[in-house]
This record gives sequence, structure tokens and C-alpha cells, in this order.
Amino acid sequence: MKLVMIGHGMVGHKFIESVLEHAGDEVEITILAEEPRLAYDRVHLTEYFSGKSVKDLTLCRSDFADAYGIDLRLSTKAVAIDRINKSITTNHGDVIAYDKLILATGSYAFVPPIPGNERKNCFVYRTIDDLDAIRAASLNAKTGVVIGGGLLGLEAANALRDLDLDTHVVEFAPRLMAVQIDDLGGKVLRSKIENLGVKVHTQKATSSIEAGTSTTHVMKFGDGSELETDIILFSAGIRPRDELARQSGLNMGERGGISINDYCQTSDEDIYAIGECALWQNKIYGLVAPGYDMARIAAKHVMSQTSTAFLGADMSTKLKLMGIDVASVGDAHAMTPNALSYFYADEDAMIYKKIVVNAEKTKLLGAVLVGCAKEYNDLLQMMLNGLAVPESPESLIMPGYANAPSKSRGSGVDLLPDSATICSCNNVSKADICSAIAEGSTSLGVLKKCTKAATACGGCSALVTQVLKSELQRQGVTVNNHLCEHFAYSRQELYHLVRINEIKTFDDLIGQYGHGLGCDICKPTVANILASCWNDFVLKPTHAGLQDSNDYYLGNIQKDGSYSVVPRIAGGEITPEGLIAIGQVAKDYGLYTKITGGQRIDLFGAQVHQLPDIWEKLIHAGFESGHAYGKSLRTVKSCVGSTWCRYGVDDSMGLAIFLENRYKGLRSPHKLKMAVSGCTRECAEAQSKDVGVIATEKGWNMYVCGNGGMKPRHAELLASDLDTETLIRYIDRFYMFYIQTADRLQRTSIWRDNLEGGLDYLKAVVVEDSLGLAIELERRMDHVVGTYQDEWRTAIEDPEVRKRFITFINAKAEQQNDPHIQFAAERGQIRPKTTVERDATRIPVVEA
Repeated sequence: MKLVMIGHGMVGHKFIESVLEHAGDEVEITILAEEPRLAYDRVHLTEYFSGKSVKDLTLCRSDFADAYGIDLRLSTKAVAIDRINKSITTNHGDVIAYDKLILATGSYAFVPPIPGNERKNCFVYRTIDDLDAIRAASLNAKTGVVIGGGLLGLEAANALRDLDLDTHVVEFAPRLMAVQIDDLGGKVLRSKIENLGVKVHTQKATSSIEAGTSTTHVMKFGDGSELETDIILFSAGIRPRDELARQSGLNMGERGGISINDYCQTSDEDIYAIGECALWQNKIYGLVAPGYDMARIAAKHVMSQTSTAFLGADMSTKLKLMGIDVASVGDAHAMTPNALSYFYADEDAMIYKKIVVNAEKTKLLGAVLVGCAKEYNDLLQMMLNGLAVPESPESLIMPGYANAPSKSRGSGVDLLPDSATICSCNNVSKADICSAIAEGSTSLGVLKKCTKAATACGGCSALVTQVLKSELQRQGVTVNNHLCEHFAYSRQELYHLVRINEIKTFDDLIGQYGHGLGCDICKPTVANILASCWNDFVLKPTHAGLQDSNDYYLGNIQKDGSYSVVPRIAGGEITPEGLIAIGQVAKDYGLYTKITGGQRIDLFGAQVHQLPDIWEKLIHAGFESGHAYGKSLRTVKSCVGSTWCRYGVDDSMGLAIFLENRYKGLRSPHKLKMAVSGCTRECAEAQSKDVGVIATEKGWNMYVCGNGGMKPRHAELLASDLDTETLIRYIDRFYMFYIQTADRLQRTSIWRDNLEGGLDYLKAVVVEDSLGLAIELERRMDHVVGTYQDEWRTAIEDPEVRKRFITFINAKAEQQNDPHIQFAAERGQIRPKTTVERDATRIPVVEA
């Protein structure tokens, strides 16, 4: 079967993914994509202005077409469909035959027919190319206006704000987001947006756009007023891309859109339409979740698989616009006959909530939430599944909702039927999640990977977590967070016990809160907690026996039994004298050297008794421990920044060195890596680190919880345009909050995936100080910074500690370095060859 798809957006890519689940070699797939790039995430398009790259937004790996044998043609526009001969003609003159054709052409931004709408610096906000053009224009602009105050309009306004423009929103209707929220909700939303510095103009009809005097444009309104601006973005709605279908004679809606049946077939049974170009029962769905639903249904139908019918979709939405929670559920405008509405408003906090119930007060019909949307998941599930509302419906939105009568009958997820859709983007039901849990997916990360729930917009993460916990308990699985058999506490709980009770030793902790002698799980964990809290030398007699092998010898044990020596080279900056000193040490002790990806030099092959002598020489040359052996800060990688690079916009080298010297020695649940890039070209790869910092023209952008390890994860933007002092405060808070709350051996990336409330919660704690912990977290970090000591120096200066470092326990100290004693590799073990040695054994290439 020759399967051709026109369009490669989010919905189109979901269709291809769905086809590949069922297709074999008998299907030839061709994709015609107008844009010059692979499908990308339009839902998070605004994040392109706050640091995300095209690669970050792309929905598939770069070689996905080759990997699956797909004929992918980028920058290719279909210009005609020949339904009789079943072929498509492209703008390049190619004619492509099809057996089944999928129209995933999406929509285009509607530009009102305003005189002057074609002027320079007038844009739509739709594609990455649009955003690139807007960014370029913003360099010489001071003011920007968005025409349209709906969802996309406010997203566009946020983008202009991110570009540091004086931002205005012009809306024809009397309120913002007129489709989703009511008058009172619109009033609160307007107040919150204006408090952020965005000017809002409602009930304004733009009559013309003309040349300005001190600006590029002047907008003239029907009421006689004017507004000067340099940039104009049109966000006045979308229209279906249906011109190909119209030309080919397919049935169309009166106001546009390609008519489809319940299986997404058009009036031609061999042509399907999905997404924003498709019209089902005179409705066009402009959200990604209904589009994904169409994609799955069409894919199964095309492949002759048993498929459910498309029965429409719920248009409830939850968004964060400019940091403001906005949510709409069901019949938000109380259009149902005899519907009753309940309102809650807090003008001081600028929070507005409304629910709509039926006349009998038995079912929830809709809701509006502005300023705080924590009830959204519960209200959505209650509406979708027809769950009974409490006797006092207003309790659903009043403060203290957690104590509402409906909650006494069990947790919210317990009341949901198995058919309840938990993740609408990927059509994952409660039953799907429970089934995956029963088959062994008992952590949030594994559950997301298995079911794909919470992997698209991420809005259902908290609900997925609730289902996971509830189902484990229901199936009789004790959700046991005990660290080990000796402590009936989690790592987080032990941390609090140590901190609050000022416990300084393992013996005191196990004496008060545990039992037995301890084990290889709790001992190093408690040692790590004690180091995080009090920063004592880890090889003090009271602590030394708790450490694992690496910390005990202040070096990583290698596969041949030798140890590595890794001196700290802050920011990768090193003097010629330092290079010579490291080279001389390596030469004297016959060590293998390797420059690492973290901009350090590793020395391999040292024997235990050699370590103090090597450290002594390195310390004399100005080096100190790089903590490569500890669950602590490893490196702060850096590019050369504005010091040397012509693209650099700030001193990334200087900041990287400062950060490494500030956080060196900080013990944490797992190793920590950082990076600082001097511009958005990102040469230091900051977005794959636990904390990454990227310089912009307006300050520093701070990314957190990245990981380049076994399960790579891009870091997420926590805060942008920070001055250096604020950046350091936020890093202090972030690290100490992670240390305080993470599980044993849990990377920041895994911690973040399991953090209830996700990135929004983390931002609230670190940036907004929602828990009131900021001062305390900063104080704790100041203690760690102020009590730093170089562990190598302390070890060699303490005779009792130095005695530990012996290879032969029955030899005198002076015999340890006897030149007559030679160390040989174990049988079958080969010392790593240097590049020179490898080159000498390579087979030469003979040119013809």
C-alpha cells in the first residue's frame, strides 16, 4: 500500500507513529512537508524565545525517516490532487501515486482585512520561521502589539514580553479569552496580565495600520483612538488549510474545513483528513488532544484494524499564560438550560473560580479557574465521568476544598471509573495505567515511558502520580519508603531528623531512630546526609567507616584495582605551569591521562600508597581535590564566553569558575554537574546538566534537572534574564531543596520527574519562595561554602588519616615505595593504550 501524508505537524507525526505500530514492510510511506524541518511541538512554541532550540522542540530523532524507510520530503508543497488517477503533484513538479492519502495540513493564522496589514514588521505567530522573523525585527524595536486576546494572542504577547518589548494586546471583544472564560474571569485575568506590565485594550476595532512618526506603525481604531508600535502580531484566530481538498472537489463545510466521518474519511473513501483542517459534525477542533485522537483512529482504519469511532472531544483546557494559571472545563458559560453557577473571587490575591452544575445539583457541567487552577484535574474528571457533586457544590472551589464532603469517600482518583481518560493527549485511560502498574511499572518514570501518559503537554502528571500511588495501595503493595531494614524512614525523613535534632554521628542517629548496626545502604547514605548538613571531614574517625570505597580513599577505584586522581580545574581554566605539573606527576608515577568531557584531566593507575604523595605534589602546584569520587559537585563546564569568543554576550568563564569554587565539596544525593554557556549557541551544553546557565543580552537563563546519562533528559528553564546575584541565590535554593527532599542516589532529573507539581511547583519554591524556605536554604548553603576544606590536603596533613593509604598491610611505610617492588596487571588485563600506541598498531590505508 502506498500511503502518502500531506503535512508533518504534531497531529501528522502522531498519525505516522500510530501507523508504524501496526504496519509491516507492505506499506510505503511518503510525507510531504511544506516546512524545512521535522515535526515540532507547537504547544510549547513560545519557549523558543526563552532558550529552547529547534532540536529541543522537535518531536522525533533526526534520522527517523531513514530508520523507518519513510520517503520524507521537506520544503515540499503539494499543489494538486488528482483523485481519478490517485496522485499528488508537488511544487517541484513531482507526481506521487497513492493508495491512501492523509490530509494533515493543519491551519493558518487568520489576518483580518485591515488596510495596511501587509506592512513591514507585521507578522503572524504560527511557525518557527515566524518566530525567527519576529526575533530579528525586535532587535530594532521598542514596542509590540498583538491583535487578538485569545489563547494564542496571549502566548504571542508573552513572546513579545520575553523579547523585552513594551507589549500591548488589542482585543475586539469586551474581555480576554472570550471563548474560554466569562466576564468576571476575564476581569481577573486582565488585572493579573496588566500587573505584569502588558497593556490591554479591549473593545477595540482596528480600522487601519499606517506609517507612524516615531514608530514603524500607528494603529487607528474605530473609536478614533490610536496606538503607535514597531511590531504587530496578528492572532485573530485560525482557518483550516483546506485549499487542496477544495480544488479536488471533496465535500467542505460552509465556512471551510474538510468534512469527515467518524473514521476521519472524507467524501472520498481513500482520502482522510485529521487535525485542524478536518470538520467533524460542523466542528473544527483546535487543540492537540482531539487531533491526536483523530490520528490514532485514522491510522487504525487505514491499516484495516478494528477502530473506535471519533465522537468529538472535550475542549477543556488548562494553561499557564505569562505565569498565570487559566483553566476552562466543559460548559464554562452556563449555556445548559436551568444551569446553576457558583462563584468564588479573591480580589486581593486576584483569584477567580466558578463552577456550573445542573438544576438538580447532581452533576458538574463546567468550571472557570483564573489565578489558581489546582482543582482542575478533579473538576475535569468529575465532569467527564458524571461523578456526583457534594451536597454543597460551592465546597469544590472554596478554600479548604480538601475537606469537602466528596473527599471523605476516598481520594479523587479512587472515585474515577477505569474508563476515565487520564491523559487526553495520548488517550491513556485509568485502566491502561493500572494495567501497566500491575505488570511492574511501579515508578512514575517507568509508567510514563510504558504508557506515554504525561509525555505530551504534561498537564496530567500530578493525576498520573495519584493513580500510581492509589493503585499500588489498592493492589496490596505497601508503598514502603524505608531506607533499609535498620531505618523505618526515607532518606528525606532521615535528613530532617539529622537537621532538626542536630545529630552529628551515625551512632547517635541509629541509637535514637534505628536499630542494629547498619548496612552498606544506610551507612553511606547517612554519611552523605551528615556531610550535606554539617560538612565535617568525611574521614574523621566517626565518619570514615561509613564511607564507600571511593570516598574512603578519596579516589575512584578502577577495574584493575588502582585509583584515579582527578584534580579540580575550575571552569576548565589552567595555567601552563599547571599543565606541566600534571604532566610531570603522570610521568613520575606512570599514570594514564585523559582529558574529560567536563574539562578536567584524569590520571589513572595510581596505587593506594601512592595517592598521598601524588596529592602532595598536585597541592604544591596549586591544585585540590576535584571530588570525582563523591556524590557531590563534579564540574562546571564552560565555553570561553565574551572573554575570547566573538559571539559571547557575557563572561561565562568567570561565572563558571566562581560557581565551581562556590559549590565545590557540596555533598548531595547524587553527583552534580553544571555548565555555563556565554550565548545561546550553547557550546558548554548547559541544557544537559543538573544546573545549566546560558547568557543572554538581558542576563542569565537558569536551567535545571538535565541529565546526559543513561536516560538523557533536557534541562528545563527555571528562570530567565537573571542578574548574577539573583542567579546564585536561586542555585543555592535549588541545590539545598534537592538535597533536602531527594531519595538516595536520585539524580536531579529523576527527582524532577517524580516531583509532585512538576516544574511549576519547583519554580514556586525556588523563585517565588512559596514555602517560606528561601532564607533558610540560603543560610544552609552559606554554611557549606564557609566550612569547605580540601579533603586531599586534610588527609595528607593528618598523620592518622595518612596511615590509611597502604597497599600492603604487613609492610612498613618505607617499603611501600620500594623501587624493587613492581606492580603488574592481572592476567588477561591490558593497560589502556595511548593514541600514539594505537596509531602504531593500526593497519595503514593504501590509496588506489
